[in-house]
Amino acid sequence: MLRKKMSNRTTLTEFLLLGFSDIRELQILHFVVFLMIYLAALLGNLLIISAVVLDHHLHTPMYFFLANLSIIELGSISVTIPKSMANSLINTRVISYSGCVTQVFLFFLFTAADLALLTVMAYDRHVAICQPLHYERVMNRRACVQMAASAWITSIVYSALHTGNTFRLPFCQSNVINQFFCEIPQLLKLTCSDSYLSEVGAIAFSFFLGFNCFVFIIVSYVQIFKAVLRIPSEQGQRKAFSTCLPHLTVVSLLIFTASFAYLKPTSSSASGLDLMVGVLYSVVPPMMNPIIYSMRNKEIKTALKKLIVWRLFTKN
Repeated sequence: MLRKKMSNRTTLTEFLLLGFSDIRELQILHFVVFLMIYLAALLGNLLIISAVVLDHHLHTPMYFFLANLSIIELGSISVTIPKSMANSLINTRVISYSGCVTQVFLFFLFTAADLALLTVMAYDRHVAICQPLHYERVMNRRACVQMAASAWITSIVYSALHTGNTFRLPFCQSNVINQFFCEIPQLLKLTCSDSYLSEVGAIAFSFFLGFNCFVFIIVSYVQIFKAVLRIPSEQGQRKAFSTCLPHLTVVSLLIFTASFAYLKPTSSSASGLDLMVGVLYSVVPPMMNPIIYSMRNKEIKTALKKLIVWRLFTKN
């Protein structure tokens, strides 16, 4: 049953997600492609977490936050991809009401935590490069744990408010979500009450906060680059840029893909663009972040090589 009657009110018990294709061969192809992407993201992020935990040279604030970021990316991609893969494999589009609530809550949680942590990481780089003499005092162990915990707790509360505000609304238009996972803009199109405007306002406020975070990050990096260019040695400049550019790339990837996804006009019918945009901001960043950090960061590359060599020797 898709709907049930309760107190003269129609209530949804499940939703239908947007599939990538109705052709069986293409469904299998979608499963295989998503499986490869998922395994690559898992491997990349787990390698970074392992490197940070096992290499004592990486027991610094920057890499502590990077390990937290990798945990967030693991959670984010695990919210959307496995369900989509399972649906393609068994040829269905169904997600339960409770499953949809869980997806919305967790995806919003990890996205908010992602942005919060990237903002904290920008502050960390700003203090390290612009105020190096005060770095150990400002970014001590206790301060780092408090910043990370604040990012997680704030994101949990924030996500709970958005999820509760969305699912308190009555759904009567349809039960078909024009996306391969449950997301708030698509769910709001299914509501039959003007009260959905409150959640639209909440999303607008979210973008205001996100924009402020982005401005803070940009201003921080303008000051960082000014300080870097004053470093007399070219090697020092390269080292500073190697720790900053990956972070700035990751921030830009998250901000622009999420903004494009949420600010583009929503269509009343399913479209390939909706699917591509969904993949762009929910799948690409968690997969690309480990590559971005490992390519530009010499310390991460060294730690990963040591970890791989260690694993090979322990096996032999």
